[in-house]
Amino acid sequence: MTPEELQIAFEEAVERVNNHTESFPADLLLRLYAYYKKANQSLEDPNSKKPLINAFKANALFQARFLSPEDAKKEYVDAVTTYFLYRK
Repeated sequence: MTPEELQIAFEEAVERVNNHTESFPADLLLRLYAYYKKANQSLEDPNSKKPLINAFKANALFQARFLSPEDAKKEYVDAVTTYFLYRK
């Protein structure tokens, strides 16, 4: 996949997630959060008003720390594709 094709696939996956009206599993949301932040290289600290949510987000970012932006985009696309493929 070329960088341009990856960017298009990533943007489509983000749009699909944003347009989905049902709840996502919490573990998937945390992974998507981390992949999105890494893909966009916006790694500022989580800023939820709830400390526990900040801790979960920080942990998700920590687990994705070695991913490149390109790998994070691939992981995001793969996670979204798998979720929609197997959800019932």
